[in-house]
Amino acid sequence: MNSIWELETFYRKRDVIIIGSGFTGLWTAISVKEKYPEKSVLIIERNSVPLGASTRNAGFACFGSLTEIIADSEKMGWGKTLKLVKMRFDGLQKIQQYFNHSEIDFELCKGYEILNNNQALEKINEVNEKLKHITGTEKTYSLQQEKIKEFGLEKSEFLIENPYEGSLHSGKFLTKLLEKCQELKVEFLFGMEVKKVVENPHEIEVQLSEDLSIKSDRIIHCTNAFSSKFLNNEEIIPARGQIIVTEPIENIKIKGTFHYDEGFYYFRNLGNRILLGGGRNQDFKTEETTDFETTEFLQNHLENFLREVILPHQNVEISMRWSGIMAMGSEKTPIVKQLSDREFCVVRLSGMGVALAPKLGEIVAEMM
Repeated sequence: MNSIWELETFYRKRDVIIIGSGFTGLWTAISVKEKYPEKSVLIIERNSVPLGASTRNAGFACFGSLTEIIADSEKMGWGKTLKLVKMRFDGLQKIQQYFNHSEIDFELCKGYEILNNNQALEKINEVNEKLKHITGTEKTYSLQQEKIKEFGLEKSEFLIENPYEGSLHSGKFLTKLLEKCQELKVEFLFGMEVKKVVENPHEIEVQLSEDLSIKSDRIIHCTNAFSSKFLNNEEIIPARGQIIVTEPIENIKIKGTFHYDEGFYYFRNLGNRILLGGGRNQDFKTEETTDFETTEFLQNHLENFLREVILPHQNVEISMRWSGIMAMGSEKTPIVKQLSDREFCVVRLSGMGVALAPKLGEIVAEMM
């Protein structure tokens, strides 16, 4: 049994409980506290540190490659696509307003996309025209053929550059978000898993174990791919992203963040190493999972891609392998909504949580 001290402090009733301490949960807490400073906010996280996609991603600060935006517009129409691109673009601006570049290793090192046919090039002017009001520039995407040789990407036909993308250190970024939350008097319970959420007419009960629960007026689900446990009616498809990192490479030529094949492959330099991830479109079904494993098939596939496309004629060793879990749906629009009188959710960020979470937090705070 718990003591009176515990029940009257750590487990007392809160105005708002947020489940999940990844980018979305932390930005949501910041937005709620900035809008309603007097409200008590508690974040519950089942792990000792944020897990899922936030600490397990590739550290890209991007808002969409050319082929990805074209593919999205064909699937969802330009209205939804541009709304999403604007949200990502504004999210990246917000990150830079809140934190010094040096604190989170934010580097506006430009985003690139490798193309091996000219289909997308035929639409580049149309896309630039559509994005003009978002990025404030005539040419968001431009062809930079001279850089193919500079980066040592001889196997690639075309290279598209986007000057507004970059990279950051996900671990340092989350640390800064945690500090910001503590500054705003957000409280945390780490290592606690929510077993059940019970909504009553006057309050909501978050059950942590058989004999322990915390009451609240509002609850916000921010557990992305792991939300299907609570949100049965939403389309949330887990998507595992596998990653490899090389040992240091002498005279490394790659500089920036790179995409290939509608964003399914992504790589960047991490100092003098290469971080490469993706390829789940080679094995969609297996990668629809919440298991943090790596598979021999995809790891070999990524290594081949590394040796054939990124570092041809070079022998490199792999130093690390890991995976993160994203959430997808049949389209890329995130699910931000009120589920009932007291429950809300911000989930399904389609692998763009870094850029989307700062703005989605604002939207759900407005809803409340």
